[in-house]
Amino acid sequence: MTDRVLLTMDDLETAVRANAAFEKDGLATTMVSSMDDVRAVLTGADPDVVILSGAVHERPAADLIAMARDRSVSTLGLFEPTEADPPRVAQRLGLTAWAVKPVDPADVVARARRLIERRRLQERTGIIGEGPAIQEVLVKIEQMAPVSSTVLVEGESGTGKELVAQGIHALSPRRAKPFVAVNCAALPETLLESELFGHEKGSFTGAAERRLGRFELANGGTLFLDEVGEMPLSTQVKLLRVLESQSFFRVGGAEAIRVDVRVVAATNRSLKEQVSIGQFRDDLFYRLNVLSIYLPPLRERKGDIPLLIRKFVRELSAQHGRQFVGLTAEAMQILVNAHWPGNVRELRNLIESMVVLAHGREVTANDIPRDVKEGGTRLLPMRVPGPGAGGGAGLQGHELEFIFRSLVELKLQIEQLRHRIDESPQRVEVIDMGRVPAYEVGVRVDESDQTDGTGRTDGALAAASGEVVYRPGMKMSEVERAAIEAALRESRGNRRRAAQKLEIGERTLYRKLKEFGLD
Repeated sequence: MTDRVLLTMDDLETAVRANAAFEKDGLATTMVSSMDDVRAVLTGADPDVVILSGAVHERPAADLIAMARDRSVSTLGLFEPTEADPPRVAQRLGLTAWAVKPVDPADVVARARRLIERRRLQERTGIIGEGPAIQEVLVKIEQMAPVSSTVLVEGESGTGKELVAQGIHALSPRRAKPFVAVNCAALPETLLESELFGHEKGSFTGAAERRLGRFELANGGTLFLDEVGEMPLSTQVKLLRVLESQSFFRVGGAEAIRVDVRVVAATNRSLKEQVSIGQFRDDLFYRLNVLSIYLPPLRERKGDIPLLIRKFVRELSAQHGRQFVGLTAEAMQILVNAHWPGNVRELRNLIESMVVLAHGREVTANDIPRDVKEGGTRLLPMRVPGPGAGGGAGLQGHELEFIFRSLVELKLQIEQLRHRIDESPQRVEVIDMGRVPAYEVGVRVDESDQTDGTGRTDGALAAASGEVVYRPGMKMSEVERAAIEAALRESRGNRRRAAQKLEIGERTLYRKLKEFGLD
């Protein structure tokens, strides 16, 4: 496929010289002089790179840059020698790359070639972004792909670590061989070893036949070990041996099996911290961390969010056969400013729900889930329209949203519990009692006789001073009610802040308010 270059003629001399260099290098060049010409060109196949020969500060240039960004096409702007601080200006204008005139036409061709190769890499890997952080990731993928050294990819969940591994494999000499992925956190210790190294028939109960492990299946290619920080210590020892010797034994086997496998490992934890607390072997960490790539969270590259949204809309609209009108400017700004704890995966899930639920209508700020607007954890779909919104029947939308929220809260509580367990090694921690929260519900024991004659006391009165007082005869529910009332009083009725003070979910607080008959 011939690479295509769109070249503006704002600086005619520079454009003509660059055009001759492109033709000599075998690239197809289209020279345009106005926005009408640009639109005519863009009605066909998109160019691979757009070069602005001059007038980069003019309105037509801004429109062209915006059109290119909408199509994920790279842009190269050529600045005048008098331009002050070109990097900052290029970033403000939204250019992918820049150069200062006078510029050698051969240098323009070389820069364009690099941008085209970068775009091909983005298309192949699905890693979208024009910010410095993602461009650095793409450069590292290009540098690391040709060699066979192990690579450690670090980043939060949902940032696209497997896409990086696939990109490394796709650009490597091993591209014709298998790419095999295994999630180390998805298998118990008893099965992980068999999954990685295979087993012989009869080696354990249920082993009815010989089975090849992932290392054998990936022979000659790449093995992706996802969530390697979850791997048990006993399996870490065997993995280290394979990495050192490129040989292993199947479970129950007596014959050494040699393989040629490149390992790319990924983790959403800090393996250095895991090493310091004894949960990950230091020798294995050094063996995996020969080359490393850090994937930034989505909140650190907000400028890429519109690009990702446009990409997901195109893909998901075609996948589901749905017409997506678009988002209002206010809705787009909310999504750009959101926290996105689930990163790119979370953003894609929300866009999918928009494409499905907002068929044929524009998404507004009111359609964005409250959790996204408020910066909380969001695993919910777009708000389901209710009666009169043109998209629901009766209360079905509200019922669906309630079910989603209930299930998500349960999942979040389980995840939080799992993380607390995972992050709490078997050691004694000294708690600094000198640091206390800004507001604290105190509890003291009052053994005086202040009951109502039935051995019970009124928890609401006990909470009136912001202090929960336990008296003999009180039930746990009364203490709980008093604590809730005290927290609500301190937060001036704001139930979200009260729930945070009590360290419970909002849904749990609502249920308790209903249970205790509190308004």
